[in-house]
Amino acid sequence: MKIFFLFTFSTFFWSPFEQAAASVHYDKILTHSRIRARDQGQNVCALQQVMGTKKKYFSTCRNWYQGAICGKKATVLYECCPGYMKMDGMRGCPAVAPIDHVYGTLGIVGATSTQQYSDISKLREELEGRGSFTFFAPSSEAWEQLDSEIHRNLIDNVNIELYNALHHHMVNKRMLTKDLKNGMTLVSMYNDQKLLINHYPNGVVTVNCARVIYGNQIATNGVVHVIDRVLTAVGNTIQDFIEVEDDLSSLRAAAITSDVLDILGKPGHYTLFAPTNEAFERLPRGLLERIMGDKVASEALVKFHILNTLQCSEAITGGAAYETLEGNTVEVGCDGESLTVNGVKMVKRKDIVTSNGVIHLIDEVLIPDSAKQVIELGGAQQTTFTDLMIQLGLASSLRPEGQYTLLVPLNGAFSDDTLRMDQRRLKTILQNHIINVKVGLNELYNGQELETIGGKLLRVFLYRTAVCIENSCMVRGSKEGRNGFIHILRQIINPAEKTLHEMLRNDKRFSVFLSLVKAADLDDVLSQPGKWTLFVPTNDAFKSLTDDDKDILIRDKNALRNILLYHLTQGVFIGSGFEPGVTNILKTIQGGKLYLKTVNDTLLVNELKSRESDLMATNGVIHVIDKLLYPADLPVGNDQLLTILKKLIKYIQIKFVRGSAFKEIPLTFYSPEIKYTRITAGGSDNEEKLKKLLEDAPVRKEQPTRRTQGGTARRRTRLAYP
Repeated sequence: MKIFFLFTFSTFFWSPFEQAAASVHYDKILTHSRIRARDQGQNVCALQQVMGTKKKYFSTCRNWYQGAICGKKATVLYECCPGYMKMDGMRGCPAVAPIDHVYGTLGIVGATSTQQYSDISKLREELEGRGSFTFFAPSSEAWEQLDSEIHRNLIDNVNIELYNALHHHMVNKRMLTKDLKNGMTLVSMYNDQKLLINHYPNGVVTVNCARVIYGNQIATNGVVHVIDRVLTAVGNTIQDFIEVEDDLSSLRAAAITSDVLDILGKPGHYTLFAPTNEAFERLPRGLLERIMGDKVASEALVKFHILNTLQCSEAITGGAAYETLEGNTVEVGCDGESLTVNGVKMVKRKDIVTSNGVIHLIDEVLIPDSAKQVIELGGAQQTTFTDLMIQLGLASSLRPEGQYTLLVPLNGAFSDDTLRMDQRRLKTILQNHIINVKVGLNELYNGQELETIGGKLLRVFLYRTAVCIENSCMVRGSKEGRNGFIHILRQIINPAEKTLHEMLRNDKRFSVFLSLVKAADLDDVLSQPGKWTLFVPTNDAFKSLTDDDKDILIRDKNALRNILLYHLTQGVFIGSGFEPGVTNILKTIQGGKLYLKTVNDTLLVNELKSRESDLMATNGVIHVIDKLLYPADLPVGNDQLLTILKKLIKYIQIKFVRGSAFKEIPLTFYSPEIKYTRITAGGSDNEEKLKKLLEDAPVRKEQPTRRTQGGTARRRTRLAYP
């Protein structure tokens, strides 16, 4: 009974600790490796080995399913999990590796060079004696990769130099991988030198940036972790290294100018991507001088090279974004043995370990957006706009101390015809894309008006998944520079010049529709200020309409208004502002519903294709269609009208309910413009006019609007009827 009680108690007592251990990254990854190898027998782990190298990893799911590490193909290996071994004639790894003292354990894990050096340096007696040690033991390959001069000096002075070097790999207490917390600092058994521990989410554990390649081999007097390189002493801070390294004099000057150097002398866990002097020399001279002459820009530049986390090269097995001290992120990845920054191989020397972080030397200067002028923010897909800005002299007019917003169309938005335009006209087009104030993406709102440097007012339309300015909607990629923002647009902006009515009147394609609008007394709706979306059928939609048919339609003004106002909705809806493939339901002025969606950049209205979308007017937008729209749920009660509609509309079945009538739609859904009458003094006729005007005068409401101009919000008031 006592035995049973002890067993039960020990099981209960250890469970929480085993669960805690399982939550540690290294142990989690090891557990996954066991699961992947379960078909190979008990206690077998699956590893990935980078082809052409001896580097092996217990892999993350991402690396495993990609079949690659650092972009290089990896083969699968099956080995005994740490602490287990094979037995002749038996499947898997059914035996537990023998437990020996630390010295003997070095041989068990294959760290034979470290074992040999422990012997000749007289460290063996200590490793076989009483105590509880952690030995970070370099593999035999690690000793072979050690700098030959350092290696020779150690071997030439085994009793002091080699002995001390091995002691530097030891801690005077047992530390399993679950105890090695990220950011921990351990004290080695040599001169209290620091050992910097990092435990990464991908399961990689490093000590002074040396990777633990075989962990947790328990010994009677401690534990052995095999690492992939020989540790060297760490004493100086990152600041100390910069101050004495000749190849970093340009970085040193920039760090002093920006008051950032002192930060790198403080305790922390930093990663510095340090550009060499050669990297600074490759920058355009004017660019470097401008940044260094601007305290804010120079500080941003230096901080953009610093991470507030310690990223050793051996822990990077794929790309990930890391936040810099500047506030934006850099993409750090790897390509084989090379580290990459923002996808570019630029690291010349890696893993210079200091007491407060690690340094990687790079041969390019990273320039953050916050240190760039707004014209420099354009990427590879916006070069046409930036090149034209330079050629037409507009780029030079953007002052470094100014504030601007550039609305930059993609390269594909500029057709050959546009590029062949007269330069004065082309310059005017570009001026329509420059706002003389900084406006960030989160400062834009629906109905906002932005004034360009050319004096044009651009309207902002905000939708569920899109922000549009006039006819052009934004794509991802907005950036903030030192003196402004850029927002990337799909199309060239075409500011509206005419009302909806004027556009219909000036385009012969819409003459029939316009004549019906006039007959229904709807001219004013399309002429006055407002925010409308109008779906306009071309004359082709009315080909089968005879003069008699037209007369019948016109005589039934109520029916005609119902039909025409089914083509009109309140609000400005840009075709490319709709979420692709999703149906959007709009209520028309007639009261029925329109069903809109975009498929392959084509706008569908009730499943009918729009032949031309986003024709901007000062009071709305036009989408061109080639068929008359009609609400499917609206019945017709007149035989003549039914016959006419069936001629025009063949894509739906029109309901007929004898005697049903169209509802009357009063013209109260819009506010007509106030008309002023000039009255001169004197005369009884004028007194009568004044009296009549006062009696008929509508109640006026003030509707304030705002527009962005020159860095200030200016309030305007217009009069509107209720």
